[in-house]
Amino acid sequence: MFLSDRDIKQAIKSGEVTLKPFLVHKLQPASYDISLGNKFVINDAHTTSFIDPANKVFPKTHEVNIKDGEAFVLHPGVSILGYSKEYFGSDHYLIEVNGKSSLARIGLLVHNSAAMINPGHFLHVALELCNLNNVPIILRPGMAIAQITFSTLSSDTEQNYREKGRYAKNNVVGFIPPKVIAKKKK
Repeated sequence: MFLSDRDIKQAIKSGEVTLKPFLVHKLQPASYDISLGNKFVINDAHTTSFIDPANKVFPKTHEVNIKDGEAFVLHPGVSILGYSKEYFGSDHYLIEVNGKSSLARIGLLVHNSAAMINPGHFLHVALELCNLNNVPIILRPGMAIAQITFSTLSSDTEQNYREKGRYAKNNVVGFIPPKVIAKKKK
């Protein structure tokens, strides 16, 4: 079951949901609109010959920070990471990130597969941004980029992502692919 707008407000007020900043005008009937942040992580295609996740060969990446009011041009077929301006999470609810239909209609994917945020995970969510259109799409920090929903669980969890998840040692830092260049053949 998803939380309604009134339940989302109550969960934030009671501390069951962390959502900073919380702006009432971004609250929808059963979701909350989140904004694109300023940080983007881009693959260095010129130094990456291939990616082989099974052998832990990942692309070299670099971070780009775009100031508020400036534009980031996402070219056709390019996939990058962007981050939300909002910091959010909950120990009590499952949070899902969903794309906005207005952006999907122009060919912008906001997540490829990682839509679920487990209880105990608090973060500026990484967005898997990909331009499926045949023309560039302009992204601007602060633009509405996705929406989050909050689901109740059938019971309390036995595990909490804060203790068991990938970020158990530092639950604040978002995941950025390791800066690894493909292994050289001998």
